[in-house]
Amino acid sequence: MTKGRVTESHGCGLRRHIQYERDADEPPSIAAAMALAQYFGDDVTATSTRLYDYIDPDALDSLFAETNRGARRPTGTVEFEIDDAVVTIRSDRIDVCPTK
Repeated sequence: MTKGRVTESHGCGLRRHIQYERDADEPPSIAAAMALAQYFGDDVTATSTRLYDYIDPDALDSLFAETNRGARRPTGTVEFEIDDAVVTIRSDRIDVCPTK
């Protein structure tokens, strides 16, 4: 399992905020699972929060995959809620904050 860099702060209105910077070869779905596990304080392999109950991991990976010509997609954001958290996925990082 790959490991991106995790930054934890008390942003998002002075509440817990996880920022996970994913590696270039790490699929966004894996990075999102890692960030969520960190946010909820779980082991990624034993967490009860399953990403596929909220969003299609293959579709998520496709949104951030290289184009048919091999070009990287530098922009785009996907945002969704899981339990009491808002997950924001960008091409280079995943942010997890509490819902407001």
